[in-house]
Amino acid sequence: MRSLIAVSTLVLITACATTPYAPPVEADAPVELAVIPGAFELAMETVTGLVDAGNEQLAIDRVKQLLGNPELTDAEKSEALMTLGEIRYSEAGSDVFGAIDAWDELIDNYPESEFAIAADPLRATARGEATSLNFQIETGDLSPTEKFERMFRLGLHQDAADLMLDRNLSPDNPYLVDMFQIGYLCDDSDLTGPSYDMVEPDGTARTVRFCEFGK
Repeated sequence: MRSLIAVSTLVLITACATTPYAPPVEADAPVELAVIPGAFELAMETVTGLVDAGNEQLAIDRVKQLLGNPELTDAEKSEALMTLGEIRYSEAGSDVFGAIDAWDELIDNYPESEFAIAADPLRATARGEATSLNFQIETGDLSPTEKFERMFRLGLHQDAADLMLDRNLSPDNPYLVDMFQIGYLCDDSDLTGPSYDMVEPDGTARTVRFCEFGK
């Protein structure tokens, strides 16, 4: 009997010694999937990049183009309108009336949106500034340059351009850059009329003239 027990024990010990150790299998850690931005998010990133580079007028055009997409959701439209108003109302955007229009559309069409709630006090401020600037233009004792600057700030860009030509004004560089980006001024050697030296935000120097002048 003892010999049988001894043999059984020996077999068991031998089996344990020759079986490779298998560590316990741990459950796989959860894999975090990368969030890939959609078309709207990518477009808004482009807008931000244009603003950061000093191309506010191009950013405005990009947002307006984006708003023409019929596939945008209400949430995306409200965000785009908020952004459009913010860029237009910025000092470089120079379009107070345009900002008010964007925020009007946002608040009227998407009143429950978080962006509409945030835009309401901004619109009130913009309306107050528009009233003040209009009053100064109509009744203030302004120089031609001061009148030009207030017109341009309001977004009366064509009126400002007409005044600039009529009074032979030479606006500061930021105004020339805006007029170049909007399309009033062009870098074209075939154009005639008064010329203006300007420097773009990236440092590019240009001599520009009114795009339709002298053709």
